[in-house]
Amino acid sequence: MPTRVKICGITRIEDARDAIDAGASALGFVFYPRSPRAIEVDAARAIIEKLPPFVTTTALFVDPDVALVKRVIETTGIDLLQFHGNEEPAFCASFGRPWIKALRMKPGMDLRAECGRFSASRAILLDAYRPGVPGGTGETFDWELIPADIAPKIILAGGLLPENVAGAIAAVHPYAVDVSGGVEAGKGIKDPERIKGFMAAVQCSDDSQGS
Repeated sequence: MPTRVKICGITRIEDARDAIDAGASALGFVFYPRSPRAIEVDAARAIIEKLPPFVTTTALFVDPDVALVKRVIETTGIDLLQFHGNEEPAFCASFGRPWIKALRMKPGMDLRAECGRFSASRAILLDAYRPGVPGGTGETFDWELIPADIAPKIILAGGLLPENVAGAIAAVHPYAVDVSGGVEAGKGIKDPERIKGFMAAVQCSDDSQGS
């Protein structure tokens, strides 16, 4: 099965098109005001309205108000919710949309237990841990901490780049990988050549494992 790719932190229609043209399966929109990649709800709607079919749109939240999540759903028609804070499973599941839960690989975390706690999620996204930063650190973590039997439900994030994503896939065999800063020219501005390089590296890794 080919490794899916989600490109997160989309703020411009041209970046969305570049990601789709390169073969990305999903796009992420950040609804967390403190993020340098945050986007207003109406701006996200304007981009999503122009997307072709069969591209999954994802809304990223960090401990959001219920009203914000509902507004994003109603305004944008977003496909998937992604929670990066301290949300409880019942909260994540309360909006009538498929959802994924991001876990930061904090030292000592019981990954199996956390995956079990969020078993109703469509997937678990694993990101690097930095105190006080809910994601987008640009840092990797020890991929060997991910048990092989959990990997098929994992979306791997955290410091992925065109230069290291092939090694990450070979080490973890995740369902998908998630990239934001690793394909940027600047905060919230994607670099089409880095997007192409990232996608080519994913394809190369998949081809080598399938041979």
